[in-house]
Amino acid sequence: MAPYKRSFLQLAFAAKALTFGEFTLKSGRVSPYFFNASVFSTGAQLKQLGLCYRDAITAAAIPFDGLFGPAYKGIPLATAVACAFAESGVDYPVSFNRKEVKDHGEGGSLLGAPLSGRILAVDDVVTAGTAVRESVEFIQNAGAQLCAFCVAVDRQERGAVSEASALDELSTQYSLLPISIVTLDDILQFASSDARIGAEIGQRIAAYRAQYGAIRS
Repeated sequence: MAPYKRSFLQLAFAAKALTFGEFTLKSGRVSPYFFNASVFSTGAQLKQLGLCYRDAITAAAIPFDGLFGPAYKGIPLATAVACAFAESGVDYPVSFNRKEVKDHGEGGSLLGAPLSGRILAVDDVVTAGTAVRESVEFIQNAGAQLCAFCVAVDRQERGAVSEASALDELSTQYSLLPISIVTLDDILQFASSDARIGAEIGQRIAAYRAQYGAIRS
């Protein structure tokens, strides 16, 4: 497992952003694990999280010109990623959107840097893919192009009408490079090898993977 993956999983577990048990998802599926990026709420946590995103993006080796954070969870995440890249000597512009168009002050729905060139969006997870679709439209309307979408966790679950994962479906539909810090397979490996979690949880995740896992392309 890559160091940034292990670092992320240790951070998420310690912060209780990654928890194990029994969780009913919006899809109705009962998952043995749950990830909530909102739990990362201190400067130290966000700094380390940004470094994990940065290393996952660097490993993907895709050229891009700017970062985009979809409202609302993507805003602090993209900021943390930009700071992590700046720490390594690369200064990317960062853009955000607001969900409601502001009709006073500076107005509009775009915050931060103007959107230009190839844009990499940062978010926590992809479920139905709404944030990706909205980001594609928003960025294209600004005259730029969404080239990649990076999430913290790829659940690798097949959709309701397809054997592929939501992230894979979106990458095909919009010609995007899908990037994640960790996947369900990484979480399974982590849970199975960490004595604090227990073998039973690892077995339940493996069973969940077998039942709902997407067909790998």
